[in-house]
Amino acid sequence: MTADRKIRIGVLFGGRSAEHEVSLVSAASIINALDKNKYDVIPIGITSEGQWLSSANALALLKEKSGVENLPEHLIVPDPRRKGLVGMQNSSSPNEVQPIDVLFPVLHGTYGEDGTIQGLLELADVAYVGAGVLGSAVGMDKVVQKQLLDNAGVRIAPYIFFLISEFESDGKRIIGSIEKQLRYPCFVKPANTGSSVGISKAHNRKELSAAIRLASQYDRKILVEKSIEKAREIECGVLGNDNPAASVPGEIISSNEFYDYDAKYVDGKSTASIPAKFSKAVTKKIQQIAVDAFRILDCAGMARVDFLVQRNGEKIFLNEINTIPGFTSISMYPKLWEASGLKYSDLLDRLIELALERHAAKQKLRTTFNPKKEWYR
Repeated sequence: MTADRKIRIGVLFGGRSAEHEVSLVSAASIINALDKNKYDVIPIGITSEGQWLSSANALALLKEKSGVENLPEHLIVPDPRRKGLVGMQNSSSPNEVQPIDVLFPVLHGTYGEDGTIQGLLELADVAYVGAGVLGSAVGMDKVVQKQLLDNAGVRIAPYIFFLISEFESDGKRIIGSIEKQLRYPCFVKPANTGSSVGISKAHNRKELSAAIRLASQYDRKILVEKSIEKAREIECGVLGNDNPAASVPGEIISSNEFYDYDAKYVDGKSTASIPAKFSKAVTKKIQQIAVDAFRILDCAGMARVDFLVQRNGEKIFLNEINTIPGFTSISMYPKLWEASGLKYSDLLDRLIELALERHAAKQKLRTTFNPKKEWYR
């Protein structure tokens, strides 16, 4: 990049995910807030079926769910010589490349937050906002995430996980283990979704069975957690690469029994208290655990770390980490940073800087090796 041209930002949204609609709202907020004097913004939409579209109208048409068939198709191809969007006249005739300096994935959930898009961007050698392949994958998989955090000594809620194929063959044993080890109430979750999609709170065996059936519609791996009763729902933002920093923590006051999809996005009745009312010592402890988790899971750029806190901070349970947090007008991640002194547009600037910084560092690494002798001929 030079001083006489803008940075070209590709904002990638939509996707094959249960969180498709949330992604569209997050993307609209980001596109509107990016400084057009600094950035040339390229909207890139992915339909629910997986079709890639690049057009100023892509966001509006994905929201309307009509007219997308008339938009030009563009793809990121895993070829580092291209480094941008490749226009497609048809499946076998590529047009010229539309260069991109940084790609901003706003793909919540599967096929976007789980390392799949990140792997494509690594192959294409394009700088991108957020965690890499490993951090994204373990951040998305709640079971692997918990195993890593538990192994590192981070306090998490007791849990059990199983594959739906195991439940179909021996469901009675699994339900018995849940009732014995976790008891009611408990939370049932698909291992790989966000925005509380497919999540239920079960108070008895009948509700547990129904919750497992619901979760199995979204993933083959099911997580069941002990409910941490009378806990405050706390969220903390993390920003940075090798030296991340934490925002002030904020508290969610849910309109429902737990912070489900309706409470987050639909009914508009949930509220937030930012900063959360804790002593300085508890606030510092929450921030430190958030940063530690960010590092343990090899995250980069950004993450929102969610906690369950009992007794004004005597017990702090890390609930989960989100590597592509929401960026809607009501989303906690930008609100937490605004309360910490970093306004929305400056937060976006910093995320783009971090993406370029991380990409530049990777460019210094060697990807070839010359042996002393050509032994392989």
